[in-house]
Amino acid sequence: MDKQTEIEIQAATFRRLLKHLDDNKDVQNIDLMILADFCRNCLGKWYKAAAEEKGIDIDYEQAREKIYGIPYAQWKEQYQAKATPEQLAAFDARQAQKGGCS
Repeated sequence: MDKQTEIEIQAATFRRLLKHLDDNKDVQNIDLMILADFCRNCLGKWYKAAAEEKGIDIDYEQAREKIYGIPYAQWKEQYQAKATPEQLAAFDARQAQKGGCS
């Protein structure tokens, strides 16, 4: 496989991941952090870092909007549920074990 095709496949995979997350808004960021040690906000940080590596100036809020599809504040208001005590306990245990989101 040539490099350009590989990049196109990776980009398509990333778009599918974002669509999957968008289609499953009931999966909260805390759930992702507990299970996979990353969340939508991490993807925003990674997006910002990758843009900066290419010399593109993008702030964190712009990067998160690319991930969420809408401004983060709007997404949070519409879709983010308050974490349950059980989720918070599981999150704290994960943080102690792994060190948290990168």
